[in-house]
Amino acid sequence: MTTLFSALDWRTMSQQERDRGLNNGEHVPGSIEMVAGWEQRSGELRKRLPAHIDLRYGPRERNRIDFLKAADKAPTLLFIHGGYWQARAKEVFTIVAEGPMAHGINVALIGYTLAPDATLDEIVAEIHAGIDYLTGQLPALGAATEGIVVSGWSAGGHLTSMALSHPKVRAGMAISGIYDLDPIRHSYLNEKLKADGPTMRRNSPMMQAGGPLKPLSLVVGSAELPLLRKQTADFAGHRARYGLPVTYEEIPGANHFTIMDEMMSPQGRITTLIRQLFERT
Repeated sequence: MTTLFSALDWRTMSQQERDRGLNNGEHVPGSIEMVAGWEQRSGELRKRLPAHIDLRYGPRERNRIDFLKAADKAPTLLFIHGGYWQARAKEVFTIVAEGPMAHGINVALIGYTLAPDATLDEIVAEIHAGIDYLTGQLPALGAATEGIVVSGWSAGGHLTSMALSHPKVRAGMAISGIYDLDPIRHSYLNEKLKADGPTMRRNSPMMQAGGPLKPLSLVVGSAELPLLRKQTADFAGHRARYGLPVTYEEIPGANHFTIMDEMMSPQGRITTLIRQLFERT
């Protein structure tokens, strides 16, 4: 029998249950090999499109953006990688550009400093600084200049929701994200984040009254960990309660990693949703 989201409360779980309930790598057999495959394919794609790699937007080592150009005057999608704010890099995810680029959408991928070398506040600030830089460069890059759509996976889904307030962001596409960070603070993930209650509240869109009045598409896999499925469902409900534009859906059968197939493919559901965001904004 499936547990109802309303009955799922991380506060009643033991530390071990919370840790396991947030551990995607442990939950998905073969995830290490899957991500290694993404990284290999991503390297091949960057070799084919080397013109605008590692554009520097800030002083720190990871303050770099890769810009993959689909066409002159094309709109631009910015992708934010995941890894619970403390792992992975933009270079792993270049391959996600294949789906949107097949439809004439430029794709930029942003790097950011990882915890513990940066706090959550600093990571969010870096994303905003990167958007400042990227949107300022769009004319020189030959891209459309009417603002960008932001997308991200896992921790990148959270950062997408935090980027929505930027004036140059038109809409967001958040994939398998985390929107209430309080459970993170009470799990193994906070060993590197070292975030206290006020930090988590400042950076939790679920804890804010309202939010940016811009379209946000939320997706999660039906085979993902229940705590993460609940995060997406709850955030969709939060936005709906405040009258903010939102769509929500679960990708049937997808886990935390296979869901990205829906962005890598030109025919994928996430690619379709991204196209619709550009059409609506």
